[in-house]
Amino acid sequence: MSERRTATARVSAREFADWRAKAAAAGVPVSALIRRAMARTRTWTAPAAEVERTRQIARIGNNLNQIARWANTHKAAVEAVEVVAHLVAIERAVAALTSVQAVRLEIRAILHRLRNQTTIGARMKILE
Repeated sequence: MSERRTATARVSAREFADWRAKAAAAGVPVSALIRRAMARTRTWTAPAAEVERTRQIARIGNNLNQIARWANTHKAAVEAVEVVAHLVAIERAVAALTSVQAVRLEIRAILHRLRNQTTIGARMKILE
């Protein structure tokens, strides 16, 4: 027979009474009831690709927030209209989620254009 281990769980008196009643109704000890319940439990772990995609989307969101903050600060600037137009395009791309990499490339291109504009570039400190 294989070596047994003990698992401990903290439950209320009411929960334990419920477990005992269920175990008695099933004709098994509480430990067997718990083992059966755990055997039926399914767990889910995100695949590595999903974790990386979530990280990339978070990076995109950070960049979008920085661009939006700049646009709100410089509302009167003509360039802000262009920035807002680009933000709308990015928002649509992110919503579609067709390609996270394509969205990142679009954001980088916008940031590059913004940094190269002399009136904006001097004021912006956006991190990629």
